[in-house]
Amino acid sequence: MRDMNDIVGSHDLLLVTLDTLRYDVAAELAASGGTPVLAGLLPGGRWERRHTPGSFTYAAHAAMLAGFLPTPAAPGPHPRLFAAAFPGSETTAEGTWRFAAADLPTGLADAGYHTVCVGGVGFFNKLTPLGSALPSLFAESHWEPGFGVTDPRSLEHQIDRIEQVVARQPADRRLFLLLNVSALHQPNWFHLDGATRDHGDSRASHAAALRYVDRHLERLFAAVRRPTFVIICSDHGTAYGEDGHVGHRIGHEVVWTVPYGEFVLA
Repeated sequence: MRDMNDIVGSHDLLLVTLDTLRYDVAAELAASGGTPVLAGLLPGGRWERRHTPGSFTYAAHAAMLAGFLPTPAAPGPHPRLFAAAFPGSETTAEGTWRFAAADLPTGLADAGYHTVCVGGVGFFNKLTPLGSALPSLFAESHWEPGFGVTDPRSLEHQIDRIEQVVARQPADRRLFLLLNVSALHQPNWFHLDGATRDHGDSRASHAAALRYVDRHLERLFAAVRRPTFVIICSDHGTAYGEDGHVGHRIGHEVVWTVPYGEFVLA
């Protein structure tokens, strides 16, 4: 584990949540060359296998934004990168960056960061009180229908907005940016060549959506400033018929097991 006390304050921070991405699909594409941009940035070209703190978007993001990132799948305890002040915490270590607030965005804001959320799925749409809860943790938040799950070019639209956000960021102020990528979430059938709405979503269209994401991540990483510490992971997986299950918010292996990676753009 790197010492986050050396990172916070000296680096911008980028948290990319690939909403609903399954670990097995991500690992297969990384190994087969299907996601060359990610493979070129992930340590060893591989995803780390982890367990999500929540089986659906709201629960997982609420936990991650309190410092509880996906946990390594091997037996622990595993020290955390960020942790709120919490007496008796067994996962707060010497290299953990501690904050006094109830959530990470507020803690980073207290440390001088400008905090920005670019949402994707409905829990970030700000159209309802629930859809406003996560974005309200940030000083600045963005969502529009083109960022959502029904737009086949959602990530491209999100990166357009991120380029604007970064361009107006003062050089002397650090940035914490959350990007919730909606492209993997259902519906994703339109990312698979030859598929139609009648075919519906599948593991194959899920993989095609990840290939779409990978093609555009290079532009995302070109847009952010240097140095930036990047965390990229899934918030939870989803089922496509395994043991009769479809979707998430269930305690199935394909939902609980997620890909995780971290690296520095220097």
